Amino acid sequence: MALDYPDDLKYLDSHEYARLDGDIATIGITAFAINQLGDIVFLDLPGMGDAITKGERFGTIESVKAVEDLYAPITGTIIEVNSDMIDEPEKIGDDPYGDSWFLKVRIQDAGELDDALTADMYRSKIEGM
Repeated sequence: MALDYPDDLKYLDSHEYARLDGDIATIGITAFAINQLGDIVFLDLPGMGDAITKGERFGTIESVKAVEDLYAPITGTIIEVNSDMIDEPEKIGDDPYGDSWFLKVRIQDAGELDDALTADMYRSKIEGM
């Protein structure tokens, strides 16, 4: 899997990303995180209509190596959950920035992403890991 980091995304230190489209944020995890986790066997996500809060845990992802918490890059209400990733978590690595997103959230304040990392900042951060 190519470890690419699209420039149109905002990244967290904890390896989640958000893609803004108006007042909708699509949330997932980066190719780096997937690569570090290895074979993913389980994904636990909140449901439609649930609220998530920036910086707070919203779910977990489990691989053969570890269980990791997922943290919200932005505050909002979940309008869509990618049930395909829950049903087939092993496919998360196939297209992390396309079909393998986790949640779509109607956001409250896009300004919450002002302190998120750009693609270049994220690349620099993980190159040292």
